[in-house]
Amino acid sequence: MRKRSSSNASRRSSTNRRRSENLRFDEFGFAILTKRKDQKLHHRCHDYSYPQLSSLRVKELCELLSYWNGASFICKSQIERFIRMGIPPSLRGRVWKCLLNTESLRESSDFNYQKCLSEVRGPLVDLGVSEYGILSAIATLSDTQNDLDLNHQQSSSCPDTCYSVDDITLFRQIALDLQRSFPTHRSLMGESPEAIEGQAKLFRVLIAYAKYNPQVGYSQGMSYIAAVLLMQLGEEEAFWALTALLDKPRYLAELFDLSLTKVQHQVKVFDQFLKHRKPKLSQHMESVGVLSVHFVMPWFLTLFTSLPCWDSVLAVWDHIFLHGLSAVFRIALTIIELLEPRLMELNDEGAVLPLLLRVPVDVAQYTVLVPALWATEVQDWELKCMNSLVMDETHHASKAEQCEKQKDTLSSQIRGKEEENVSAPSEGEKNTEKDTVAGAKSVLTRVMRLAQRYLLDPMGRQRAEEKISQTQAKPRQRSPAPGRVFRSRTSASLTQAQIRSRRQSQQKGRAQQPVGQGNSGDVTVTDTAGCGKSDRSEQTFKRAGTGPVGKVARHHSNHNIRVKSLRLLRNGKNSSSKTPASSSILPSSLRSSTLPPLSSIPSSTPPSSSPSQSDEQHKQQNTTRMAFIKFWNQNRRFLESGDSRSCRPDIRSVSQSGMSGSRR
Repeated sequence: MRKRSSSNASRRSSTNRRRSENLRFDEFGFAILTKRKDQKLHHRCHDYSYPQLSSLRVKELCELLSYWNGASFICKSQIERFIRMGIPPSLRGRVWKCLLNTESLRESSDFNYQKCLSEVRGPLVDLGVSEYGILSAIATLSDTQNDLDLNHQQSSSCPDTCYSVDDITLFRQIALDLQRSFPTHRSLMGESPEAIEGQAKLFRVLIAYAKYNPQVGYSQGMSYIAAVLLMQLGEEEAFWALTALLDKPRYLAELFDLSLTKVQHQVKVFDQFLKHRKPKLSQHMESVGVLSVHFVMPWFLTLFTSLPCWDSVLAVWDHIFLHGLSAVFRIALTIIELLEPRLMELNDEGAVLPLLLRVPVDVAQYTVLVPALWATEVQDWELKCMNSLVMDETHHASKAEQCEKQKDTLSSQIRGKEEENVSAPSEGEKNTEKDTVAGAKSVLTRVMRLAQRYLLDPMGRQRAEEKISQTQAKPRQRSPAPGRVFRSRTSASLTQAQIRSRRQSQQKGRAQQPVGQGNSGDVTVTDTAGCGKSDRSEQTFKRAGTGPVGKVARHHSNHNIRVKSLRLLRNGKNSSSKTPASSSILPSSLRSSTLPPLSSIPSSTPPSSSPSQSDEQHKQQNTTRMAFIKFWNQNRRFLESGDSRSCRPDIRSVSQSGMSGSRR
């Protein structure tokens, strides 16, 4: 097979050599084909119409390039003026080097071009392939690649070879693209010494860049760009120009990568941009069935080198080197605007797509395309908006895909666990029931503590008011003796007649207060036996001042009240079995953490000035105690059993009574 392929390659090379010897070339190096079949195949026009600069303008341009400074605004504005007028072909290489700033890139980089080429030649020698006969070695590279793919697991058995499968794949891909890159140009056509040297240069530049930037490597379209650079620059200069174009974000860094995802993204951006600028044309092309990917991606990857007029191609490249990536969008929009009348008349995909891929000569001429290009305006903010729009769409699309995947996985998991959930109740449900009961208990204990706070707050408020009144009265008058304070307070608050009337009303109430039980089984506790003594203790408590003697008397009176109330509760429990004591109402789990006995709650009413006010205060105290005990009786079943249905936390009566006492 290798002998046959080599013989076929030799025959083709001989025929191509004969053709190249008999062909004529134009001023840019393209062969002038006489056969119509070849003309249709290569689609190249040789009638150029680019302007010719005068000798004075050429001299000015040479002076500008001699003191060129890429950071200077004056230099950039001057070079833009010359690009509008038209760069002479003899000076285009120097202009491109200045715009790309290749010299500074070469000096700042540690990469050595010649050293890289010497490293690449080692694998080529091992493969038996020469860089000067790379086209004839395609069959050898293909066979070697197939052998390595078959014996990939046994590749470690050949440690002497210094090439890998990736190297052979790279060599073969570049060799295949060399045949497609400008097959009618003098430097790449046939088997002439110039063509062989041109193909070797192109191969070396592409291999060196793939080694220089392995993340980008080699992708389709790079061979066209490198070939155009080699037509204007030397070999190493073309390498650094290619590096500047593909690495700098201002130029083509957002177009080329290994997976071609960047160029696909830019095609989507241009699609949105076309819908924004030409909505009717975009809708018509979609109705026909032509998408932007079909024609925009070849334009972007080859930088419009498929245009038939080469002088227009070079002018387009001048524009790209001057303005960067935005110029690529401007050129594409200009071509579509020029073809818009013809595209709107066509209703067939087979007629629309060839018109876009092979732009007619009358549209691609320099005198038509370049003035339209300078008249077309594309703002950077437009491209940024379209880019953000595409990014949002892709982000939402990826999120939707992730949500669908999560839904599928969840549905599969739910279907697998449905039988287990139906057969036996889960432990989580039992835990939730326990949590609800415990939560209800905790809520009830909080409510009881809140009620306790409301019932005991009035005494604290009374003490605070007394202290505030004392502090306010101190700076106004001198502090008299303790006897005087006692006499003045008792004389001001209570007269002797009021004290006697109050004692009589208390004695009458002592004889009339029964111990009974409500209709609903609620317990009512009243003070019968020790009422007089408690009243006396209350009187002593009221008469006592804020001094140390008064505090000791108040402590003893509170202690006596608690002891006597406990005795009353015990006597009531022994006398009537239907009336449970207040301590037995609470369960054992809440006795220590809830309220003290009701008898231990001291009376918080201030001394009144009339017997009617004292009766009202006693009634309020009794109603407070009654409501509190009633609340405990209603929630007693829940506290003992933990059943949430028997819980009726009606705390309004307790809180209202406590609040009314505190207000008074």
